[in-house]
Amino acid sequence: MAITDIRLQHFRSYDDSLFEFAPGVNIIVGPNASGKTNLLEAVLVASRGGSYRAKDAELVRFGASWARLDVHTPTHSRVVKLQAGSKSFEIDGQPLARLHQSKILPVVLFEPNHLLLLSSSPELRRNFLDDLIEQTEPTFGATRRHYRRVVSQRNSLLKKNPRDLHEQLFVWNVRLSELGGRIARLRHDLVTQFNQQISELYGNIANQANSIDLQYVSRFSPDNYESELLRKLEHSTDLDVLRGFTAYGPHRDDLAVYIDGHPAQEAASRGETRTLVLALKLLELRQLETVRGAKPMLLLDDVFSELDSKRRQALTRFVQPYQTFITTTDADVVAQHFSTSNSISVSR
Repeated sequence: MAITDIRLQHFRSYDDSLFEFAPGVNIIVGPNASGKTNLLEAVLVASRGGSYRAKDAELVRFGASWARLDVHTPTHSRVVKLQAGSKSFEIDGQPLARLHQSKILPVVLFEPNHLLLLSSSPELRRNFLDDLIEQTEPTFGATRRHYRRVVSQRNSLLKKNPRDLHEQLFVWNVRLSELGGRIARLRHDLVTQFNQQISELYGNIANQANSIDLQYVSRFSPDNYESELLRKLEHSTDLDVLRGFTAYGPHRDDLAVYIDGHPAQEAASRGETRTLVLALKLLELRQLETVRGAKPMLLLDDVFSELDSKRRQALTRFVQPYQTFITTTDADVVAQHFSTSNSISVSR
C-alpha cells in the first residue's frame, strides 16, 4: 500500500501544505527543526490513527482550533480530523470514530530512539512487540487499552488501601490475569517466530555468522499465564500495597537478546547492537507484509546517517520493494544509495 499525496492543514508546524510521493523511495530534506519529522508523523497518524510521540491535542498547530490530514492512495482516500480534544476519520467519505485494524495502513517506523532498543528500558522493547501485534491482531488494540486501564484501577486501589481491599481487588485481579495472559501469549508467539529468522537475517546484514537468540522474559509460563499470574496477584497484595503499584503482569515482562550465548546488552559492540536493532526492524517489516498481505510503508526518521556504510547498504537492499520515507539534513548521504528516488525539500 502506497500513499500518493498528503495535505496537512494546521498540523504541527504546517499551516496548509501539500506533498506528493513516489511509490519507491522519498527523501525528505531540510535543516533541523524544519518540519521533516512532523511530515513523517502526519503519514503515521493518517495510516495508523495516532502519533508515536504526542497526544492528539499536541498535533494541532499552535493558535489553531483544528487540524486536518487528507491522504490519497491508489485505491482510496482518507481524512483525519482533530478538533477540541476529539478525533475522527473518513475513508472514501464514510465517517469513522476509530480506525479499526482492517482500516490501518501497515507501516513501520524506525527513528533514533529505536537504536536504544536493546540498552534502554524494558518498556521500549515491550512497545516494540505490542505496536507490531496491534497492526496484525484485530482486537489487540482494545486488549492493550483495557489492560492499561485495569492496571491503573488496581494501582489506585492499592494506594487507597481500603479495609476491604482484598475483596475489591479480586475482580481486578481476575480481569488483569485474563487480559495479561492474552498479551503475553501473543508476545511470546511473535518472539518465537522472530527467533527462527533473526540469525540468518543478522548474518545477511553483518556478513558474518553469529548465533542470535531471542527470549520472552516472564515469571510465568505462556501456557498457564492466567492462573499463575492470578495466584501471584492474590498472594502479593501486601507487598503491592507497600510498593504502591502492581509488580506482576505483562507490563513487567521483557524481551532478552543474546549474541553467541551472551546477553547483547553486555557483550554486543556498538556495531553489533545496531545490526541487531536493524534486523529486528526488518523482521517487523516482513511480519507485517506476511500477515497483512500488503507491502508496508517504511518511515526512516533521521536514522540513515546514524548507520555506517555497511549497514546503510544492507538497509538499502531490503527497502527497495517498499514505499520508503527518509528524513535527512544531507540528501547526498541518502541519495547515493538509491538509483531512483523522489527528493522532497522541506524548509521553514
